[in-house]
Amino acid sequence: MGVSRLDVFYRRLLLTKLFIGGWGKPEDLKRIFEFRKIIGDREKCKSLVPQDYPVYINKTEELADCHVQEGFFISPLEHLVPGILPQEAVKARFQFIVPKRWQKNRPVCIHLAGTGDHFFWRRRTLMARPMIKEAGMASLLLENPYYILLLRSSLKNVSDLFVMGGALILESTVLLRWLEREGYWPLGMTGISMGGYMASLAVTNWPKPIPLIPCLSWSTASSVFTTGVLSKAVNWTQLEKQYAINSRYEEEIIKLLEYCGVSVPAVSQEYRILLGLLSQLYEALGGYNAHGRRTDPAECCRPSLHKESISFMKAVMDECTHMANFSVPVDTSLIVVVQAKEDAYVPRTGVLSLQEIWPGCEVRYLRGGHISAYLFKQNIFRQAIYDAFDRFCVKYPNLH
Repeated sequence: MGVSRLDVFYRRLLLTKLFIGGWGKPEDLKRIFEFRKIIGDREKCKSLVPQDYPVYINKTEELADCHVQEGFFISPLEHLVPGILPQEAVKARFQFIVPKRWQKNRPVCIHLAGTGDHFFWRRRTLMARPMIKEAGMASLLLENPYYILLLRSSLKNVSDLFVMGGALILESTVLLRWLEREGYWPLGMTGISMGGYMASLAVTNWPKPIPLIPCLSWSTASSVFTTGVLSKAVNWTQLEKQYAINSRYEEEIIKLLEYCGVSVPAVSQEYRILLGLLSQLYEALGGYNAHGRRTDPAECCRPSLHKESISFMKAVMDECTHMANFSVPVDTSLIVVVQAKEDAYVPRTGVLSLQEIWPGCEVRYLRGGHISAYLFKQNIFRQAIYDAFDRFCVKYPNLH
């Protein structure tokens, strides 16, 4: 199956670079990888978030067909891995869109944000308001931690993506427990693109059967940043330089990885010293070589460094985003995956399928690519949500 030309064209229009700061501090990566081993095991997480974790509503607005509440709480990640979150992201924010009249029960679906989906307008307009009209279903929209800081969706460091994932897993648990306390039922989770990955990770941590509808996401984010069209937006120059110069990535980080799937080539100490000296010379010359041209010491010294950096990227991405590294959801028959057949952003070739990791889940395929599905197939995403919730109500009518 080919890839969507619209996906490729759209990516070329965007000038944003990903991971301009590099991999992130080795100590931050070590802390989040160690924590991943805890949140990857549902049994270890049962007591991480107290049942009565405080959630606050600080604003309510009345619209024609619904009430819109805005609320906040302190991210549990701040308590469990202190200082790993930027200060501005310690307070988690959400918007809760509740119908004025319920049709049946009091269902709520939590929507996690996709790439570039800042604030709440897009999810509220394209998903939450139509869901009230079509199904009388409430929606809770959780803001991504780093999107509070950024007007564009460019994460500065690779480690930021992993911190975001850990925060959203715990924050989703807080909200599910709060909704249970408030008497809402049934509860489910969804997300589009990156939001689908994050919703999937959150559900692996939930100790009860729950509908999950990940749209335009797959089993791991590693292929997104190494072989998908977004790999062209990654600042490989900075990543290669850091990986070559700082031996801690290889000597300390690699040892923490449980799901590498690839061998990451070793970088010799002699090469690191040489590259370090060249980097100092490069900075002293203002980024120019002896011929007056801009150059990079990593490029001129080591043609294989790009491949090594891609291997390392795949390894760290699989460690923190591969669904096989997390518990299997309690009831996989409640999972309805919606995928685009020609998705150039989320390659499925060469990675384990969700059906292999979660036997019993349903996968629905749309014609076209990532962008066309994101723009024009929201009604199909919503129908998948309704189907998964109906399936839950038939199978677990008394589970509340």
